[in-house]
Amino acid sequence: MTVWEAMAVCAAGIAAGGINTIVGSGTLITFPVLLAVGLPPVTANVSNSLGLVPGSVSGAIGYRRELRGQRDRVLRLGAAALVGGLTGAVLLLTLPSSAFDMIVPVLIALALVLVVLQPRLAAAVRRRRERDERSGHPHGGAPLQGGIALAGAYGGYFGAAQGVVYLALMGLLIHDDLQRINAVKNVLGAVVNGTAAVFFLFVADFDWTAVLLIACGSAAGGQIGARIGRRLSPSVLRGVIVAVGLAAIAQLLLR
Repeated sequence: MTVWEAMAVCAAGIAAGGINTIVGSGTLITFPVLLAVGLPPVTANVSNSLGLVPGSVSGAIGYRRELRGQRDRVLRLGAAALVGGLTGAVLLLTLPSSAFDMIVPVLIALALVLVVLQPRLAAAVRRRRERDERSGHPHGGAPLQGGIALAGAYGGYFGAAQGVVYLALMGLLIHDDLQRINAVKNVLGAVVNGTAAVFFLFVADFDWTAVLLIACGSAAGGQIGARIGRRLSPSVLRGVIVAVGLAAIAQLLLR
């Protein structure tokens, strides 16, 4: 990896750490960059999952104020996310690499659809809350835990837009402030990425240089994202994510 490539990977890590904290979908930034510097798709995905763990933890710490009073919720949903994340990591290494090559463009496309539809999902959540004054189950109950487990499996396999999925599920099934839900989303991302990372450390091939560069960048980006999360226009972030995601799809299909 050249100096310029290393700088690009680190910069992508900073951007991904910030985007994951604010919206989710940071993998759509780092994954294409790792492909561009020559890493095979599966190696790039594993290296990316390892590198983004510090960013997820950093983002969760940045939102620690909003996490107060949510211990039980975090424990319940975190347990479901852990099971899902491990399942997805196992599937990544169990399925043949050719399956990953075919599945990932589809997953990226679905992630982009979720990113584009996020404003409508948020509006639907607001309308539901206006109609329903009842708080419902404080932790979302079994339906939310099952949904988080499935989303965690997706995140362990390929994590792009997993944060958007968490926000949509919790927003629809939990009656609470969106910033508090976003704080839980960051913890769930850290659990899924961390679970997959521990598994990958023992059984998968990865690039240590890429991992360290993304780790340093994403840790810094997580703090930046927590500071500006309430100020930066989501539409700008969505535009960047969609552009990079389309570039990733094109690159994968042309390989």
